[in-house]
This record gives sequence, C-alpha cells and structure tokens, in this order.
Amino acid sequence: MQAAIGDQLHIHSRAVGMVDQKGEIVEVRGQDGQPPYVVRFEDGHTGLVYPGPDCNIEPREAIR
Repeated sequence: MQAAIGDQLHIHSRAVGMVDQKGEIVEVRGQDGQPPYVVRFEDGHTGLVYPGPDCNIEPREAIR
C-alpha cells in the first residue's frame, strides 16, 4: 500500500455499531510512500496509522 500527502485514508468499521473513520494523510513516514502515515481525521485528531486490510487509500487526484 503506497500513499502520498493529501491522499484520503478510509478505515472501515470492523463491528456493527462502529463508524468508519476518514482522514487526510499529512505525513508519510515510510520509504517510497509506505506506512506508517500520520493522518488527520475528520473529528480533528491526528494519529500514526499502520493501515490494515480494513483500510482503503484514495489518491488525491481521484478526489478532485
């Protein structure tokens, strides 16, 4: 999984009643676009993310 700053990370909920999380990748700490990523989520918090199989990355070009 590769990403760039500005891409959107979408974490799908893993259980009934949990909500999906979405955020913007603001920093890529791995080499060549690899994880981990620093993500600013819609609720305003920022966190370090190692995406799992429940994550999708939407390139910023596709968003515009």
